[in-house]
Amino acid sequence: MRILVSNDDGYFSPGIAALAQAMQAFGEVTVVAPEADRSGASNSLTLDRPLYVRRSSQGFYYVNGTPTDCVHVAVTGFLDHRPDLVVSGINNSANLAEDTLYSGTVAAAMEGYLLGLPAIAFSLASRSFEHLETAVAVAQQVVRRLIDQPFAKARLLNVNIPAVPMDELQGYALTRLGRRHVAQPVETAVSPRGETVYWVGPPGGQREAGPGTDFHALNQSRVSVTPLQVDLGDSDGFQEVGPWLEKM
Repeated sequence: MRILVSNDDGYFSPGIAALAQAMQAFGEVTVVAPEADRSGASNSLTLDRPLYVRRSSQGFYYVNGTPTDCVHVAVTGFLDHRPDLVVSGINNSANLAEDTLYSGTVAAAMEGYLLGLPAIAFSLASRSFEHLETAVAVAQQVVRRLIDQPFAKARLLNVNIPAVPMDELQGYALTRLGRRHVAQPVETAVSPRGETVYWVGPPGGQREAGPGTDFHALNQSRVSVTPLQVDLGDSDGFQEVGPWLEKM
């Protein structure tokens, strides 16, 4: 098996090093990741300048672009083979609810999925990589399960792992995305040049976090496994927009 590993934290992240090493148990591993932290880059592609691919001292390849760029360049031109699987992470914080729309970790996996490959995003609910060994073990279990019993078609999974010791993990849960409250307002400051600058505020807290959601699983120390799709069409909206449009 040939596995492509990427992330959004950059090729130097402890999370991607741990994930790449874990994936070596299953076959040939290639790491193509951003040269800098591109957290929150979502599914953006770089179209206004050329991209380069360089190799670091530990053998990882890095790209002067986004997580999506990394997977797109790797699969559609850089690699001399087509990967069998794309994995992204291990991210140093969870990607839950609306986070999935902004997450570069999820976006890297999603690009693999859009290119017809099974893809998994792994995130650890710790900004300091506390209990990274638990996330590594979970990643190996999930990938082993996928190898032993492949899906009928390529799928995209968002896997969030509690930051607890492995023996305190309470199993796995098939989940849907929860919902957050509205994000906190931007924070302002004055630059040395007297200009007002803005920092994006923290995300909103848990609003819909009941049983079945990704929030609930992590709150119960369970691994959240959420199948994702790319179709953003609002099927319910057809009922309201249809009659509204007919009057134009």
